Amino acid sequence: MKRTAPLSAALAVSLAVGGLCTTGTASARGSAGGAPHAGRDLYGTKAPYVPQEKPSRYQKPPKGFSPVFTENVARHGSRAMSDSQDGDAVLAVLRKARQQDALTRLGSELGPRVQSLLDAASALGYGGLSGLGAQEHRGTALRMEQRLPSLFEKITAEHEPIVVETSGVARAVASANAFTGGLSAGDPALTGLIKDPVTDKDLLYFHKQPQNADYQAYLTNDPDLAAVLARIRADPRTAEAAHRVVARLFHDDFTATLPATEQVAFARSLYQLFSAAPGLGVEAPDGGLGRFLAPRDAQWFAYLDDAEEFYRKGPAFSGRTITYRMAGVLLDDLLAQAAAKADGTSGKGAVLRFTHAEEIEPLAALMGLPGSTRPAGPGEPYSYRNNPWRGAYVAPMAANIQWDLFANKPSGGKPATYLVRMLYNEKETAFKPSCEPVAKGSHFYGLDELKRCLAHG
Repeated sequence: MKRTAPLSAALAVSLAVGGLCTTGTASARGSAGGAPHAGRDLYGTKAPYVPQEKPSRYQKPPKGFSPVFTENVARHGSRAMSDSQDGDAVLAVLRKARQQDALTRLGSELGPRVQSLLDAASALGYGGLSGLGAQEHRGTALRMEQRLPSLFEKITAEHEPIVVETSGVARAVASANAFTGGLSAGDPALTGLIKDPVTDKDLLYFHKQPQNADYQAYLTNDPDLAAVLARIRADPRTAEAAHRVVARLFHDDFTATLPATEQVAFARSLYQLFSAAPGLGVEAPDGGLGRFLAPRDAQWFAYLDDAEEFYRKGPAFSGRTITYRMAGVLLDDLLAQAAAKADGTSGKGAVLRFTHAEEIEPLAALMGLPGSTRPAGPGEPYSYRNNPWRGAYVAPMAANIQWDLFANKPSGGKPATYLVRMLYNEKETAFKPSCEPVAKGSHFYGLDELKRCLAHG
């Protein structure tokens, strides 16, 4: 089986650009003050993808076990912002200040950066998968092959199909194509085995489907949700951060004419552009906005975004499951595909799924993945101090959950034993504590044990 070098040019670019959130490139230094961990937090769920563990640190499977199947569920890669609304809002205030000769030296540099981002997003197509997003998925695919060489040799030798499923949304389909393109680049023999993407909205866009009308009603009408988000937004630190933002960009006399609500609206729109800029690093390499938001202010606005994600898509309120029980359909499919391979009713070599944060975040909460185990208690709104949930780690761009199925070759006519290993953003990850691994500290679990411990009502 012929394979590419460990790092293709595209993968190297992906890691270099994605690393701006963690390793101190110029953009990261400007936005994160050189603090690697905090720097990634600044971008929330728009953080570009970075694999979280080196394969050299993975545990070896128990003796006699080899991979026979793999499956994943992945968020689409980095993308352009959904529309021009935030950019238009920022440019409108900048134009007004320019007319009054009220821009500071720093403020005068902001407009061209914002316009560069808008031009790049418009040319790409608002909401569309960016060049970095495609690189993220190609890189993830190549690393999957490199981790499981014997599995992909088996897939090609036995002509096992690689099934591809998406939400049907353009950026998810483009992500699937980038991923499978990475597989084919790593081993051209896989090309004919990769099936065309099929759309399954019930599985991969479940948050929008009629069967989840109760969830949609929660988003629009739930009084607890409205109250807690209003309380978080009303925190005086929001107005304080917004004032610091505008004070760096405009002269005092102009700033004094802006009501606090307008300052907050401007600062939040600027933050949305700031967090979207890394995803357009290929199309707009000069569009980074790290110089225009002090790290502590970017961190506060990232918290506001994370709070909305937490309550709308994550663990949310203690004692309530409305935000994540709908992900049961996806968890059940992960179990069903592995079980079908184990019992011989499926000849698939791999099942690859491409979806959105609205599916990844509920699935992480339902499965109790790291960072998604703690809901907010009564009277104690989510904050960075009382909860580990961070969008940049739970569901960054191209976030992925992968299950690898291993089997042994028993003697004496005994049935094979099947084990599962989970990777979360390419880090070996334990299943929830109620699941017993094959040995203490092991990341391998019996398939039958997972069927038991992951059952949900």
